[in-house]
Amino acid sequence: MVEPAVIGTKNVIVAAAEAKVRRVVFTSSIGAVTMDPNRGPDTVVDESCWSDLEFCKNTNAVAELVAWDEAKERGVDLVVVNPVLVTGPLLQPTLNASIIHILKYLNGSAKTYANSVQAYVDVKDVALAHILVYETPSASGRYLCAESVLHRGDVVEILAKFFPKYPVPTKCKDETKPRAKPYKFSNRKLKDLGLGLEFTTVKQSLYETVKSLQDKGHLPIPTQQQDHESIIRIQS
Repeated sequence: MVEPAVIGTKNVIVAAAEAKVRRVVFTSSIGAVTMDPNRGPDTVVDESCWSDLEFCKNTNAVAELVAWDEAKERGVDLVVVNPVLVTGPLLQPTLNASIIHILKYLNGSAKTYANSVQAYVDVKDVALAHILVYETPSASGRYLCAESVLHRGDVVEILAKFFPKYPVPTKCKDETKPRAKPYKFSNRKLKDLGLGLEFTTVKQSLYETVKSLQDKGHLPIPTQQQDHESIIRIQS
């Protein structure tokens, strides 16, 4: 996986330089930011943070470093967006890894949830972030694209509230250890960029994720769901 990602990234930067492209926006990942065993719990994760390469051997981290090196060497104006786990409506008919992360809590394949945390962002916000960093002349460097960090227990609670007819797990896989705490992060740099960006809440994004899974036939629609959704909207 690493080799084609690195070679492909290098080829794109080279081609951009030869074509005199004005700016290249590289889609990296939170995997290039947070995976560091030496990061303390009170450290705020932002664009200055890098994953420990020896610890994670992460494709995106290696590819992003190659992108920066190649862009510097060839004089390409490179800007990077680092999204976290992406949720929201599916554009394609097939499933991807991020959506499977949500689907497993709804179709009965996951009987428990992990004692871990995950950062989330809506796909529409990721798309807008790319447009902003491309079109704003002052944009530079990296931009962390995240709305919130939730424990998996919080995620299943949200899903169960909106869609109680699905077999959403209620037990943690590892209840012997203390509940993992969400890490701190800053998305201020992206919010302050040009027109700014108001992130879709994770609750809204998860709701739209499930509705999209239903619309595309990946989830059966339980009976009486519409009545429950009407009650939720009235109570909100």
